[in-house]
Amino acid sequence: MYVKSRMTSNPYTISPDATIAEALEMMREHHIRRLPVVKSGKMVGIVTERALLEVSPSKATTLSVFEINYLLSKTKISSIMTKEVITVSPDTLLEEAAVLMRDNEISALPVLDNGKLVGIITETDIFSAFIELMGFREKGSRIAVRIEENKPGVLAEVAKIIAEYGINISHLGVFRDELIIRVNTLNVAELLKKLEENGYKVISVLKNEE
Repeated sequence: MYVKSRMTSNPYTISPDATIAEALEMMREHHIRRLPVVKSGKMVGIVTERALLEVSPSKATTLSVFEINYLLSKTKISSIMTKEVITVSPDTLLEEAAVLMRDNEISALPVLDNGKLVGIITETDIFSAFIELMGFREKGSRIAVRIEENKPGVLAEVAKIIAEYGINISHLGVFRDELIIRVNTLNVAELLKKLEENGYKVISVLKNEE
């Protein structure tokens, strides 16, 4: 799965000459938490809601409302934006984007194609992709099986057992010594028994009837 399949295309942007007040208003209006900063068609930075709030006067300030509004309307985005921005391309793997976010402790990555801003990928997009990848919201059963011995052919053997009952595997994942299988049926009692008989320890079963 690539970034281009999950990113938000043509994201909202802001000029470096815009003010904090304008940026906050845009974020609130469109329910977003960050804005790429673009000048003459080129991305020159990024500003986040957190950065805006950090430079905004707190509720405990002795400034009047008029003074606060004046400050917010005069401080330019160029003075608080992050200029060194980590970016990805549309063809970056989603896993690579997730690692970049995790290692750099950031929640979003602008997407550039030949230097042009074409999208933005956020941690929410990554979470949504993970949920979809594991089919968590789909009707069926999630079966977690412990793999006691990691040997070639284990996956094929488990799949063969499932196929004997005419059940389709809709999603599949492996995490250390656990095999996570999502099947398209709620009637798995006989299947679970067969797996146990073949030496596969069923750790948990979660059924989604919706």
